[in-house]
Amino acid sequence: MTISVPISRSVADVVKGYAALTKPRIIELLLVTTIPTMVVAANGIPSFWLVAATLIGGTLAAGGANTFNMVIDRDIDAIMERTKRRPLVTGVMTPRAATLFGAALEIVAFAVLAIWVNQLSAWLALSATAFYVFIYTLWLKRRSRQNIVIGGAAGAVPVLVGWAAVTNSLTWTPVLLFLVIFIWTPPHFWALAVRYRDDYEAAKVPMMPVVASLRHTTLEILVYSVVLWALTELIGPTAHLGWIYAISATVLGGLFTFYALRLYRQAVSGTADVARAMRLFHFSITYLTALFVMMAVDVLVRFH
Repeated sequence: MTISVPISRSVADVVKGYAALTKPRIIELLLVTTIPTMVVAANGIPSFWLVAATLIGGTLAAGGANTFNMVIDRDIDAIMERTKRRPLVTGVMTPRAATLFGAALEIVAFAVLAIWVNQLSAWLALSATAFYVFIYTLWLKRRSRQNIVIGGAAGAVPVLVGWAAVTNSLTWTPVLLFLVIFIWTPPHFWALAVRYRDDYEAAKVPMMPVVASLRHTTLEILVYSVVLWALTELIGPTAHLGWIYAISATVLGGLFTFYALRLYRQAVSGTADVARAMRLFHFSITYLTALFVMMAVDVLVRFH
C-alpha cells in the first residue's frame, strides 16, 4: 500500500480536497430527508432561519464525521479503486490537518445547533458523529458483515435532528422516519457494494457481497425492501398524513420491492450482473428522495 505524501498544490486544489473530505454527495441525501421531516414536524412551513440553521449545523456535523471516516480509512482507501483518488490518499493534506479540520467542523456544528436551534438537536447530531466514527468506522466496518446494517443508524439521525429542531422533542413519528432510513440503507448500499465487491475483498472489508453469494445478498436486499415498504405504510397514520403520501408510499414501496425481487430472481437464474445491481442502487436514491418529498407535499397541500 502506498499513500502519497503532501506536495505543493494550488489553493483551488486544497479547497477542493477539504470539500471532498466532507463527502458532499452523501450530505445532499441526508439533507433531502431533513427538510421534509421539518415540514411534517411543523405541520406546515417552518421558519426559514430555523431551517437554515438546522441545515448548516447538520451539514457541518455530517462533514466532520465523513472527514474522520476518511482519516481512519485512508489505508484501505489507497487500495480500493473507488476511493484511491481521495485527498488523503493523493496527499492533498496530512492526516493531522484533516483531523483538525473534522474537529473544527464538529465544534462549529454543535455551536450552531445549540445556539440557534436547540440543545437536543445539537446532541443528536454529535451522537450521530460518534456512532459513525466509533461504532461503524473503527469497530464494525472491518470486522462484521453487519457493518452497514448497524452503522447505517448514523445516517438515519438527521431526521431526528430535523424533528427535534422544530419540536424540541421526539415522538413515534421521527422514530419511524429513523427506522425507514435505517432499513433503507442496507439494500441501498449492498447494491452498490455488488459493483465494488473486488475492491472490498482486496481491502479485506467484509461487506455482504464479499462474505456471501450474490444470491444470498440479493435475498437480503429483497427482505429489507419488504420490511421497508411495511414501515413506510405505518408513517401515514402515525404522522396524520393524507392520501398523497399514502399513494406515494404504496407505489414507491411496490417499485422498490419489484426491482429487488427482479434482481433476486436474476441472481437465482445466474443472469444478475453489476449493471442490474446499479439500477437498483440508483433507484433507491430516487425512492428515498421521492418518499420524503411527497411527505412534505402532503403536508403543504393540506396546509394551504
